Amino acid sequence: MEERENLFQSLRYRWSTLSQGQKIFVGVLAALVVMGLLVTLGQGSPLLNPARLLAVAAILLLALPVHEFAHAFMAVQLGDPTPRRQGRYTLNPLRHIDPIGALLILLVGFGWAKPVQWNPRNIDVDPRLGSILVSLAGPLSNLALAVASLLLWRWLGASGFLASLLLFFAQINVLLFVFNLLPIPPLDGSHVLFALLPDDARQVQIFLMQYGMLILFAVILFAPALIRTPTNAILRSLLALVGG
Repeated sequence: MEERENLFQSLRYRWSTLSQGQKIFVGVLAALVVMGLLVTLGQGSPLLNPARLLAVAAILLLALPVHEFAHAFMAVQLGDPTPRRQGRYTLNPLRHIDPIGALLILLVGFGWAKPVQWNPRNIDVDPRLGSILVSLAGPLSNLALAVASLLLWRWLGASGFLASLLLFFAQINVLLFVFNLLPIPPLDGSHVLFALLPDDARQVQIFLMQYGMLILFAVILFAPALIRTPTNAILRSLLALVGG
């Protein structure tokens, strides 16, 4: 009973620390998740395809930890011990999974994990270059996993359930690659953008930091083609590359 009360107090505290925009985002997102689950369960959606569900599980247990570890690995290699001190220099999925981001991956195919923290003051290269390298490490790991999955599919000559599993896994990894490169906070692409922006464009960064979550929500809800279109193009190119 006491543990439950402590949990409620912790949740209330975390809610109180959110900005108004973040509260709106979480509320609308929760409503969308509930609606999506009802539709999925009620209509026999392909989201419940066993191969896709297993691919999502592989994303949560393998791809997301690899993505976040790639960020941590790059930061540590550049001289910053912060990810190691915070326990993020690991492939343990429990150290990386974010519940909302994981649920989004199940429902729409793209989402996020808990971001790795690092300190640009500790690195051995220019902070702007370091920010670009650390930020790109995660999405590039997803692209590498997609290529590996397609190569395995081709090498095994897989068919049926195994082929569906490997192709779903590749597709979701490409989705994560594209999604995370969107120049919208808190995604990796925003850190690349901020590193490339001139000093006199500070207001652009402030605006995106303030409204990033709402912009991201608008893209997911109203403009998913910004993610799906390049994803399909990249996936077709990779399939052609491996001879699929």
